[in-house]
Amino acid sequence: MTSISDNKTQAYLKGTKNTYSKIKNDIRARLSEFKHLGKEGSELDIFCELAFCLFTPQSKAKNCCASVESLVDKDLILNGSEELLCGELNYVRFKYTKAKNLILVRDIFQKNGKLSIRPTLDQFPDPKDAREWLVENVRGMGYKEASHFLRNIGKGEHLAILDRHILKNLVLLGMIDKIPRSMSPKKYLEIESKMTVFAEDIKIPMEQLDLLLWYKETGEIFK
Repeated sequence: MTSISDNKTQAYLKGTKNTYSKIKNDIRARLSEFKHLGKEGSELDIFCELAFCLFTPQSKAKNCCASVESLVDKDLILNGSEELLCGELNYVRFKYTKAKNLILVRDIFQKNGKLSIRPTLDQFPDPKDAREWLVENVRGMGYKEASHFLRNIGKGEHLAILDRHILKNLVLLGMIDKIPRSMSPKKYLEIESKMTVFAEDIKIPMEQLDLLLWYKETGEIFK
């Protein structure tokens, strides 16, 4: 791992902290929205976040969000066939696979036409156990996607969302030497552990650090 004493690393860390001081209230407000959705949102609201996170691998987040909104508007997200789902996923990569994954996850959480996601997740007091369950039971959902989903419903305070935006920043901050060519579960948890320690060292909560690094790459606080 790059030494924290490296001048470029120190400069980047200083800039990161300066950015945080400017936008931390906005980050906290966004996280509060996530928690409100998780506690007060409908089962459909939660399912939409799950669908969004299933769509995001190798696709632009805003395109995925727009696709979910279109599926809801056209009453397809819970009822659409694979063909109809694909018709709304034209700006999402691997749309055929992701449409199939959405249908499979509907079967997991929808019984007799009724969604029930929150009770399943509430069985796991520890978000890491909830993440393991999602990874094991939802096709297309790895550690990154499961962590993203749980964060977006207010259950991911100590989980890392290790997409390329975040990994690039972890390199610049000296936490890892390079972006891994592939991400095994073991490697994911190893980097997450380093990020957890780093967040504690610089006194920026893990869930806030994720949105901060996302902001530094994209210029906005999205989800």
